[in-house]
Amino acid sequence: MRRVLLVGLASLAPVAAAPEVPGGEDPILGLAERVKERTLANGMRFLVLPRPHAPVISFHITAAVGSANEPSGLSGISHVLEHMAFKGTRTIGTRDYGEEEPLLARLDDLDAAIQAERAKGRGADPKTIERLEGEFAKVQEEADRFVIPNEFTDRLIREGGWKTNAFTGADATHYVTSLPSNKIELWFAMESDRFIAPVFREFYKEREVVREERRMRTEMRPSGRLFEDFQAIAFKAHPYGVPTVGYDADLRRLGRRDVESYFRRSYGAANLVAAIVGDVDPERAFALAERYFGRLPAGEPAAPPHTEEPESWGERRVRIEAKAQPLLLVGFHRPPVSHPDDLALDGAAQTLAGGRTSRLYERLVKRDRIAAMVRAYNGMPGYRYPCLFVIYAMPAAGHTAEECLSAIEEEIDRLRAEPPSDDEAARFRRSFHKGWLDGMKENADIARHLATHQVYLGDWRAFLRQFSRVKGVGPAEIQAAVRTYLERRNRVVAEIVPAGAETEGKEVRP
Repeated sequence: MRRVLLVGLASLAPVAAAPEVPGGEDPILGLAERVKERTLANGMRFLVLPRPHAPVISFHITAAVGSANEPSGLSGISHVLEHMAFKGTRTIGTRDYGEEEPLLARLDDLDAAIQAERAKGRGADPKTIERLEGEFAKVQEEADRFVIPNEFTDRLIREGGWKTNAFTGADATHYVTSLPSNKIELWFAMESDRFIAPVFREFYKEREVVREERRMRTEMRPSGRLFEDFQAIAFKAHPYGVPTVGYDADLRRLGRRDVESYFRRSYGAANLVAAIVGDVDPERAFALAERYFGRLPAGEPAAPPHTEEPESWGERRVRIEAKAQPLLLVGFHRPPVSHPDDLALDGAAQTLAGGRTSRLYERLVKRDRIAAMVRAYNGMPGYRYPCLFVIYAMPAAGHTAEECLSAIEEEIDRLRAEPPSDDEAARFRRSFHKGWLDGMKENADIARHLATHQVYLGDWRAFLRQFSRVKGVGPAEIQAAVRTYLERRNRVVAEIVPAGAETEGKEVRP
């Protein structure tokens, strides 16, 4: 299975998908000229694609900052900031910001005092904490009187907006919405306001929401705990080893002032890319961009992580015992998505576990019946830096992760020894082209890929060129990628072992 990153720009193409691209035709021909771009003086880049088929526009802003950019001790802050971006501004979400502002500052002071007292450990005074928490609750209640909940989102919905959302990953944070085309200036006014003058009200309530999200998705789910530990042992130095949701110890100490400071450092114009797709006049969009976003301070581009993942000296393993069905993750370190081998690794993922005709599905699920599911993902948990090629298997009832791992090893070894057939390579290219063309039929999807790939690849055109480049990925290229990266010394293995499972007398693999 290919990762979501490498789906395509379907509705932009002037020719339809075919089993192979006939006669050398390239369906992206001319697309680059249709996308108009402008970089403001402050460094913010705008990509605009007119598609006047319906009176609607989709907007996507990618902030080039994600969990991989977070300082130590502030894990999860990018995700928390994404939540807070919907809390409004000095004019949206408040009944009287002049009255509200000092109350928010008082909440910050009280939370800092509570944290400082708790940090004393055994020397902390319970009465002092109780008194501070009581005062905090009273100030919070007073501040709540000025809040208009959800006003930012509700205002967009009242004007016909939909798909208003945001999401955070290891490499970037994304803010999206769609509106009728006659509301384009509304988007510019509101979106620029929340990047220029955000107010992170209700912060301490939302901090608990995020902590609960972590508990529900990670701590209370064996698969969530497995994925977190899998990342942690896969990346012993690079911040890809830190979960995007953050660690609870960091989240519970996170203050509103931490988020404000992080926002000022990370959300300058130089770190933002906006894509606008739909019934839009590019020149008008650029004029509005200058008027509204031209006010945003330039800031500095997000600093890359200060470290690189060192060479792997051998296989790394983690096992979690839980009252759950067994689960297996096998990861192999690989270069970032910008590396020339990326498409060949896509071919390896497709050949090994890209559907019901793939080698691992045929072997584990159909023939040996030792797995209920097997998939491969090329690119986790991020794309901008060296990441992982991952095989995911769910053992069938009565079978173990070790059985699945042995079969996976044999199939990888077979692919290392003999290249895939011409038919397998052609099947990969057909699948890639079809996914490329079918994957983006809506304005919102196109906007997402334009903005995202500008951040991930440094040039959105590089993504377009992949459609043509994949034609050069054949059996030899796929085999070479497997030989280079899918070796045991470069491997990370994680598994869930059902609690109480018999282990005595069984061979323990190193």
